[in-house]
Amino acid sequence: MNSLGLSVAAAAPGSPFHDICCYGAGIAGNIFALVLFIPLLSDCRTCEWLSTDCSPTFKRIVRNGSTEQFSAMPYIYSLLNCLICLWYGLPFVSYGVVLVATVNSIGAVFQLAYTATFIAFADPKHRVKVSSLLVMVFGVFALIVYASLALFDHQTRQMFIGYLSVASLIFMFASPLSIINLVIRTKSVEYMPFYLSLSMFLMSISFFAYGVLLHDFFIYIPNGIGTVLGVIQLVLYGYFRKGSSEDRLPLLVTHT
Repeated sequence: MNSLGLSVAAAAPGSPFHDICCYGAGIAGNIFALVLFIPLLSDCRTCEWLSTDCSPTFKRIVRNGSTEQFSAMPYIYSLLNCLICLWYGLPFVSYGVVLVATVNSIGAVFQLAYTATFIAFADPKHRVKVSSLLVMVFGVFALIVYASLALFDHQTRQMFIGYLSVASLIFMFASPLSIINLVIRTKSVEYMPFYLSLSMFLMSISFFAYGVLLHDFFIYIPNGIGTVLGVIQLVLYGYFRKGSSEDRLPLLVTHT
């Protein structure tokens, strides 16, 4: 491992047991991440929190033929985050972290699909706005790819994209922090479903282990933070669960 903790797995592969543990952690992280991407357990009260997909929200949009006052920004930003992390996981940038690329490629497809659905049912004004933001996201990503290939050698490129991905992921943790604050303020876990909190914790700790096993600073630092936040959420869930009400109306997103 070099001084910045960059991945050296390709240059110095470990024992077979080490490799099995490494791939096991990465595959587990992919599986748990799918729970956050696939709308099986999500609901409209939490889609903005995790920047994840929300089946009831989009069923409502399709049923009503309108996006109402829902915001597309979490999906737009999540798409950019997935694209940056996807680029970091490819051999053009990093060796031996392909499972980072796989999970983020799946995430990017889901976020793009939900953004496209949002565009299809938005009013003309918001359709233009969201479409422009989508074009901007791909433009920014193309610029990042071009600059990293044209201006940096491989090691410097990994550092550049790695720091971008860490900054992007840490910024996304503002959403779980806001829901933690809401739970403490309301003394209710209504807006923090257990399975989403558990999935976030399991995904974060899996990729934290994956990053540690690969000695990759840019993987284990943000996922270490995610693991801590996941533990906090689970502790809060256990503490406030009995005082939660099941009959409150869902929290709808009204910002644009």
